[in-house]
Amino acid sequence: MAQRRKQAKPSYDPRTVKENIVETPLDDEMSKSFLEYAYSVIYARALPDARDGMKPVQRRIIYQMGQMNLTPDRPYMKSARAVGEVMGKLHPHGDSSIYEAMVRLAQPFAMRLPLVDGHGNFGSLDDGPAASRYTEARLAPAALGMNANIDEDTVDFSPNYDNKLHEPDVLPAAIPNLLVNGASGIAVGMATNMATHNLGEVVAAAKYLMKHPDATLEALMDYVPGPDWPSGGIIIGRDGIKNAYQSGRGTLTTRSATHIENVTARKKAIVVTELPFMVGPEHVLERISEGVKNHKIEGVSGAIDLTDRHNGTRIVIEIKTGFDPNAVLAQLFKNTPLEDNFTMNNVALVNGRPHTMGLKEMLEVWVDHRRTVVHRRTQFRLNKAQERLHLVEGLLLALVDIDEVIQVIRTSDNADTAKTRLMAVFDLDEIQAQYILDLRLRRLTKMSRLELEAEQDDLKKQIDVLNAILSSSERLDKTIIEEMDEAAEKWGDPRRTVLLERHEDGSLTPVRSLASSPNPVEEIAANPDSSALAAIRVENTVSQAVQDVEAANKAKKVGNTEEAAAALRLEDEPCAVMLSASGLIARTSPNALDLWQTRETNGTRSHDDQIASIFASTTLSTYGLITSAGRLVLAHVADLPSLAADANLNVSGGVNADELLGMTTSTEPISGEHVIAAIAMGDNAKTESDGTGDADTQSTSVSDIPLAIGTRNGVIKRWNRESPSTMDSWPIIDLKDGDTVVFAAPASDDDRIVFISSDSSLLTFEAKAVRPQGRTAGGMNGIRLSEGQHVAAFNVVPAGKIAWTYDEGENGLYSASGAVVLTVAGDDAALPGTETGAAKVTPLEMYPTKGRGTGGVRSQRFLKGQNVLTCAAIGTYPLYASTSSGQPVELPKPDMRRDASGVDLPAPIEYVA
Repeated sequence: MAQRRKQAKPSYDPRTVKENIVETPLDDEMSKSFLEYAYSVIYARALPDARDGMKPVQRRIIYQMGQMNLTPDRPYMKSARAVGEVMGKLHPHGDSSIYEAMVRLAQPFAMRLPLVDGHGNFGSLDDGPAASRYTEARLAPAALGMNANIDEDTVDFSPNYDNKLHEPDVLPAAIPNLLVNGASGIAVGMATNMATHNLGEVVAAAKYLMKHPDATLEALMDYVPGPDWPSGGIIIGRDGIKNAYQSGRGTLTTRSATHIENVTARKKAIVVTELPFMVGPEHVLERISEGVKNHKIEGVSGAIDLTDRHNGTRIVIEIKTGFDPNAVLAQLFKNTPLEDNFTMNNVALVNGRPHTMGLKEMLEVWVDHRRTVVHRRTQFRLNKAQERLHLVEGLLLALVDIDEVIQVIRTSDNADTAKTRLMAVFDLDEIQAQYILDLRLRRLTKMSRLELEAEQDDLKKQIDVLNAILSSSERLDKTIIEEMDEAAEKWGDPRRTVLLERHEDGSLTPVRSLASSPNPVEEIAANPDSSALAAIRVENTVSQAVQDVEAANKAKKVGNTEEAAAALRLEDEPCAVMLSASGLIARTSPNALDLWQTRETNGTRSHDDQIASIFASTTLSTYGLITSAGRLVLAHVADLPSLAADANLNVSGGVNADELLGMTTSTEPISGEHVIAAIAMGDNAKTESDGTGDADTQSTSVSDIPLAIGTRNGVIKRWNRESPSTMDSWPIIDLKDGDTVVFAAPASDDDRIVFISSDSSLLTFEAKAVRPQGRTAGGMNGIRLSEGQHVAAFNVVPAGKIAWTYDEGENGLYSASGAVVLTVAGDDAALPGTETGAAKVTPLEMYPTKGRGTGGVRSQRFLKGQNVLTCAAIGTYPLYASTSSGQPVELPKPDMRRDASGVDLPAPIEYVA
């Protein structure tokens, strides 16, 4: 042991070794080391280069995958292999950092224009990716633009970390990657957080800047109005965007795209289809759950994430019964990431130094980079073309006397002598002579000479074009613009994020880029985006509900939870629902029914009263929309716009009832389906119109009166109101192929059913002739139609409204009441809306009752050129008609002759009520 310890001693005496210790003050050493570390982080890790918008690791990934020929037309390769190549050749860091950068380049929710095409689990907003050994990758199509012409001396190269290879200092970047895909990173003492943008808009702005170097920020923002998130969403207000584009820093607010729909027959839900940038569904659900537990969010009964890769984002937030969905949505925007702020901090490297840049400066840096790239590429191609032309010209000189060329070569002692003699004999330089010596004998044919001469001509033309580009800045810019347009056409797509401009009066208007519209204001007015209008509607309703949310918050502060919840609930108030003949529907105050009945009694209704259905209800009730496909769709009264019951009973401020079909039910509307009537549901309403403008004043609930349904093929059915309790839409008649519902109205046993066919046959009979049936029944024969004919009009006339009375004064008929029939005869060969036709108004009393299933009697005599009823209607006098534009059309006075011909109308009729 002693011997071993002796051997373990050092063979030298430390006391005899000369020390070489350099003493440095601690603060100097720390300062120097920290500056070196900071420079390394800023320049080589965290901040992107303003020219290609890429950090070094991203640039190395795209470049190396291009060198590996992992192009979009080649098979995928294991991500681990690509990571290994990058790590071993260019990026001497851990494989995890390289793979994380590759994953981000492939994530469509993080990149507006992904540069890597990933195959496998590349993660989501809530979950990380699989390991690199499980996934595969290749370059995305847009990455070809980043590497475009990199082998043509377009950019500078530097030695890699071990001086064995070279890597590009910057990529050619045919797309403005810094603006399109944005960037985020934290360096030492600074950070960058840049938004994503639309490729087509950025290219359009760059083109404008090239043509107008002194362009103002406002002019550029006409082309780039704001960020365009990969996940869509809604940006409200542009003040923060303008600040960021001007100074490089600004904050903007992004909201989720939401709408309200029914998840069951009586339960509503807020459906989220688009989320703010980099916000995941799980994070939203977690914050909703916390808000409900902490009583910051009232009225939410549950939330579920139904997001999948086929249907996209879909978060369903169920609302408790009686709560205002808009007030709940206002709470969600305030307390959850459904509304998120994004702080733009445009920091990037310019000439190796970090700069905070505005929109114009970022565009200028990219445009200048493209000018340099295209100029260097053009010079490279010019040099190659000149070198090739030099060889071709030398070869053509030799081919003039090829026999002598061969003789010179054969009589030479060696290759160097042959080269020297060729240069002397044919006046060639060394390069041309060496090329002739290396030439294969098969090129010495007549066809080869023709090919060389054609190649010579092509090379001269190519050189002229390249020289023209190099000698003219205008030609250079024209080439760059053409390549910009090509890139935008290849890889660009429409804007996903809706931008809303808030004006001083609080109104909102959608913002469109000049890149997609020559005149955005006029284009939006003529053909507005449904997504933009939907966003405006949501914002307006949420803004109105903010007061309720504030009242609820005040109640919470004083500990009154019941009052807080009550502030968010809808009050169940009485109202009236009106459906116009043109298909608009709205709710108004309940005195509209009294006003309607008073006018109907004294005959003072006006053209503004184009009401097809009117009934009493309450704001928390449901009502039914009857469609031409024989369906009943449940809808909520609270969703309808509320109108004032003025003297005109105007429904022009309502919504199109056809649009409600897809919004109020989970079932998709049938092609061509439209709303033909609206009815009250349940026991909330005691009165309802019959479609003739008459309100039933019986004390019984309208839900007890069977609903008469008339179809185009002459079928009649009285539905007994049998309905399922768990469905939000269901068929109420089993229609045969090709048949549609003409109209539907409540019909008691004593009421009168009226059919009018297209060939002018009118059949009327009592409703008790039709026995009530369940919802799955197909009905029975109502009117017998001639071959090729159809039902032009169908309605139900209450028993008390059939009798015809009138008072005649000195100037003729001046007061009348009772049911009348309107028929308009015309030619079926005329284009719709072009023929005025001949109209006749006759009291229903003039027509005899017939048995169900018969052909009825003629209601109007056709004159020459008339063979069809272009319009027909049944209702109580007076009837009012209008054109498609809403202009009133004067109808003739009642004619007591049921079989008479009509009177010519001044304009074509579109609506009658």
